Amino acid sequence: MFSGLTSKWKNVDYVGAWLMKAAMYNEVCHAPFAFVTTNSLCQGQQVPITWKILLDRGFRIRFAHTSFKWSNLATHKAGVTVIVTGVDRAPGGARHIYTGENVREVANINPYLTEHQVTVVPASKKPKWTKVPMEYGVYYSKSAGLMLDGDEKAMMLDDGVPETMIRQFIGSTEFINGKLRYCLWIDDAEVEKAERFPAVKTRIQEVRTDRLETTDAAVNKLAARPHQFRERKGDDARKIFVPIVSSENREFFPAGLADTSVIPTNKAFYIPNGPLWALAVISSRLHLTWIDTICGRLRTDFSYSNTLGWNTFPLPISGFTNQHKDDLSRCAEDILLARETHFPKTIAELYDPEKMPENLRHAHDRNDEVLERIYIGRRFKNDTERLEKLFELYTKMTSAKAA
Repeated sequence: MFSGLTSKWKNVDYVGAWLMKAAMYNEVCHAPFAFVTTNSLCQGQQVPITWKILLDRGFRIRFAHTSFKWSNLATHKAGVTVIVTGVDRAPGGARHIYTGENVREVANINPYLTEHQVTVVPASKKPKWTKVPMEYGVYYSKSAGLMLDGDEKAMMLDDGVPETMIRQFIGSTEFINGKLRYCLWIDDAEVEKAERFPAVKTRIQEVRTDRLETTDAAVNKLAARPHQFRERKGDDARKIFVPIVSSENREFFPAGLADTSVIPTNKAFYIPNGPLWALAVISSRLHLTWIDTICGRLRTDFSYSNTLGWNTFPLPISGFTNQHKDDLSRCAEDILLARETHFPKTIAELYDPEKMPENLRHAHDRNDEVLERIYIGRRFKNDTERLEKLFELYTKMTSAKAA
């Protein structure tokens, strides 16, 4: 269906083919169409692929029902989160957005199913408005021998393996639920020393064997250095840790701070030597509103993306002043200190909306107030106003950059 239309067709949701088929039919005869689809069609990378093609061919959304859970009649009632989009090529006329029992008439419906005057926010490999990069964590396929649980770590330390050769190795699940997982972290210059310990030598050999037995040529090459993961990164002295998935019930996206003892897996993002003001931004309600719309969701949970979330997030046109950065950094510190007072509670426990500690909620509220006053001189009234301002900034800044 997408041959000749995009080289990224492998990333299109299968249902996108049905929309394109209907669009091609509509180009021959007037036949407005509507589909019930998974909500991912109007989130993340689906928008700059499928919807951009439709928009370029003159199609517009006439009506839409925002996300709702649809259960089938099976015994276990397998549910899926869906949307409804009605599409035609008529430029004028009323348009309607349905949410639950409510319906409102609007002048425009964009592919993110809001009325804001924005079309597509494409992914960006680098941050568009800041020089602070956000990276994927360490990819660990075919590296099982390098990973340890708590008991295995303790045994290795008892055998004399230097503690510097073992790091925490965590992704989103471990960070949020307070689970501990570890890995061997061996520098090239330490291989000979590491292999003096039989348990380490055996594990390195297991990794070499696993990588040689696969049919992936790139993985075969990694067998030449079985003492390391594919990438050697993430051991910065300080890093902002950003989980990829977070529950929809949380009012704030729970990013954190980690030191050199923690290596992020590719189930998380991180900002190497990240400034604290960036942590304040990522932890804000303003940023959560953006990623909820632009990045999309995993089922109903927030699903973070560095290329769509951080790299496209509109910062103030004039940028942050040094005073702004100082104020936001203090807010980030207050959030971290508030969490610390409730140690050893996990992120999951701390950010349960019904049990969130008052001092932590206050720290986040203060962070939101400081950030939002930088944008408009006051607090935003609601998420609709937040998104409206962000889309307005994105459009202005993109146009200025293009000019």
